[in-house]
Amino acid sequence: MDKMKSLSFKNNLIGYTFIGPFVIGFLLFTLIPAAASLYFSVTDYDLLSTPSFIGLENYSTMFTDDSKFWASLKVTFLYVFIGVPLRLAFALFIAMILNTASKAIGLYRTVYYLPSIIGGSVAVSIMWRNLYGDEGVINIFLNALGLDSVRWFAEPAAALWMLITLSVWQFGSSMLIFLAGLKNIPPELYEASNVDGAGPVIRFFKITIPMLSPIILFNTIMQTIGAFMTFVPAYIISKGEGGPLDGTLLYSLYLFRQAFVYFDMGYASAMAWIMLIIIAILTGILFYTSKKWVHYESKGGH
Repeated sequence: MDKMKSLSFKNNLIGYTFIGPFVIGFLLFTLIPAAASLYFSVTDYDLLSTPSFIGLENYSTMFTDDSKFWASLKVTFLYVFIGVPLRLAFALFIAMILNTASKAIGLYRTVYYLPSIIGGSVAVSIMWRNLYGDEGVINIFLNALGLDSVRWFAEPAAALWMLITLSVWQFGSSMLIFLAGLKNIPPELYEASNVDGAGPVIRFFKITIPMLSPIILFNTIMQTIGAFMTFVPAYIISKGEGGPLDGTLLYSLYLFRQAFVYFDMGYASAMAWIMLIIIAILTGILFYTSKKWVHYESKGGH
């Protein structure tokens, strides 16, 4: 009996040893900071003095007396609802091209994945800013086509599109996941559709999309969450201001300015929790609607 208890203790100790780093990291870097931000969200806290409790005043101010909050929310929703579908569509398009037998396919996948590794860096954001400058490559290309130059840093809509194109360029991670999904589609389905005389368009919408729908759901959720948290490109391209005319004032950038420019950490914490609620609602909507368009083979249909 004692030997069994000793063996059980050793097995549990090994398990706790392996899970310990995750538990400690989760407590120190996720759970405790989240609890602290929830507390700060109901306080007046400037990072220098002791927080003072003010109840829901931060939330009230946010919804009733802060026009920039609504402006940042509008810009972020445009960025997410335009950028994410374009990014996923482009990722799927490239994945289908790469879903072929080729000796250099590994090299192609690596090349196309690189933007996702370096795309969020400061250096790439600076490069993007130069590309879209008044005398940058993009305007030179437009002029070569006989089109007028675009003042990317003077027009809010143009500046936002600059950020969107940068996000679309970072399609590598989604592309690899789509590619893995394409590899798992049984080739017999395409062979049977060929026998029935189905064309490429019909095969795409009747076979490829339904079979990839769980992966489309996963990529949509992950890319939506990531898009809401985009910060570095907006900060670098707008020089931390969110201009012109708040055209690139993404929610995360405005949250950062509240916390570290205006030193209103209580208000910034409240904004963080509102972002969490918005992301949770959108994720819930995606999961709820997925019952109608996501195909799970194990369930035999939708």
